[in-house]
Amino acid sequence: MANPSGAIKALKTWVSQQLELKTFTVRGAMASCLRAFAMALLLSTILLKSELSESKHAGITRHYKFNIRLENVTRLCHTKQVVTVNGQVPGPRIVAREGDRLLIKVINHVPNNITIHWHGVRQLQSGWADGPAYVTQCPIQTGQSYVYNFTIIGQRGTLFWHAHISWLRSTLYGPIVILPKLGIPYPFPKPHGEVPIIFGEWWNVDPEAVISQALQMGGGPNVSDAYTINGHPGPLYNCSAKDTFRLEVEPGKTYLLRLINAALNDELFFSIANHSLTVVETDAIYVKPFATEVVLITPGQTTNVLLTAKSQPLGTTFIMAARPYVTGLGTFDNSTTVGLLHYNIPSFINSSASSPKLPLLLPTLPPLNDTAFATNFSRRLRSLATNQFPANVPQRVDKRFLFTVGLGTSPCPKNQTCQGPNGTKFAASVNNVSFVLPTTALLQSYFFGQSVGIYITDFPDNPPIPFNYTGSPPNNTLVRFGTKVEVLKFNTSVEVVLQDTGILGAESHPLHLHGFNFFVVGQGFGNYNPSKDPAKFNLVDPVERNTVGVPSGGWVALRFLVDNP
Repeated sequence: MANPSGAIKALKTWVSQQLELKTFTVRGAMASCLRAFAMALLLSTILLKSELSESKHAGITRHYKFNIRLENVTRLCHTKQVVTVNGQVPGPRIVAREGDRLLIKVINHVPNNITIHWHGVRQLQSGWADGPAYVTQCPIQTGQSYVYNFTIIGQRGTLFWHAHISWLRSTLYGPIVILPKLGIPYPFPKPHGEVPIIFGEWWNVDPEAVISQALQMGGGPNVSDAYTINGHPGPLYNCSAKDTFRLEVEPGKTYLLRLINAALNDELFFSIANHSLTVVETDAIYVKPFATEVVLITPGQTTNVLLTAKSQPLGTTFIMAARPYVTGLGTFDNSTTVGLLHYNIPSFINSSASSPKLPLLLPTLPPLNDTAFATNFSRRLRSLATNQFPANVPQRVDKRFLFTVGLGTSPCPKNQTCQGPNGTKFAASVNNVSFVLPTTALLQSYFFGQSVGIYITDFPDNPPIPFNYTGSPPNNTLVRFGTKVEVLKFNTSVEVVLQDTGILGAESHPLHLHGFNFFVVGQGFGNYNPSKDPAKFNLVDPVERNTVGVPSGGWVALRFLVDNP
């Protein structure tokens, strides 16, 4: 209300006038009671209306409790204890509206240290709630708890949460659904229903043992035994015919599918047989809608698609499927997870006479190494760039970085056998620096002014030794190790070019930026050329996201504003 005190004063006058009318024949104490009652009733009404009006804009506080505990889970005829949230895999869905405050209490009942990352949430002025272990917080120890306290500011769409320590995210993950503020519609037709579809990976053995062995021996980690859709492997895997995700739809209705790739290591192709999908959002940012039969989704990315069910489907059940997009030289899980799309058709329509049984068909997915499709799909993504949902692309750049991304090697310790190239260990690096986790959280050490000995601020802005990044590899493939950080001033406009390297074979690398969204202003193959490539940048409506796949044997250019301390 523009002037609530004035409105209340006017109401008092109006109430007094009405109570003095001849229609009220009671006098004395009864009149006083009526006056008081009428005043309270009318004031309550106007205040309630005011609160309802304000609630459309101001968020509410939502409480969740995450009990981290061990649970016996069976997949592929293998039963094992896994780390879960509230006994569920995937874990519980977080639902909020833009502007809501979330208080999520995480209680650790397992032997492992735990943190939870709210993947894609900007965490404006709440960086300590972001979740990466030893970066923004020390982990939650056994028997301890921590309350993540943050507000959803300026975001709506699909994100997800996952553990952010070691490989515990293989079972600790779940969707985050952020609805628009009340009264604000989607920029596309309202769907009949909304369904999160979250992809994961399953190991028959303990994933913590898998990564522990890989780090000790220096080889690639053993691949997963299955991919999953909402925790279900599907009938193409052993013992899994009844462990299949099933999506029920009604003919002619439109559904919003909230796709989330929570797999640890693999980009995935996804499709539904004989159905088209309309992409309307990526990483909780609306995009210009476009139709496609196949979606490519990188680990850490989310994609919202509209599925319009056929009005007269030829058959009642269709297969949805996901399998990997592969670019590297290492081993990978070459399998396919499937679910079922089932039409709810009344029995008097779906009679055996009118609807003969048809064979179930797998959707046609691109070849495993179809980089051409991956490139074309990513280039079709464009921000809405409207007045309501602008694309605020930085037009000037204060600071430029060129980061090489890829695999190198580190020496094998004495008296040990290693499984990396030529008896070494694999080591991932950015600008030839392989990150070493500190034992004190970086944000904590900075806040208390105790960063000496914890981290150093000399992370290289460019590759220390330039070379033909996607050509013949250098003779020396050893990386350096360190806890090095880049320090930026508030409101710095940044351009980062991520350059894949072919040192140990080119491959697509998914990268996620915490605390920020960025605009993907350009991408290409080969080595980035700072003299020619910027002329082709899209500074009008590039896609805005928080996770990007660096093209295999290529580069991607990002711009963002450093507006979140």
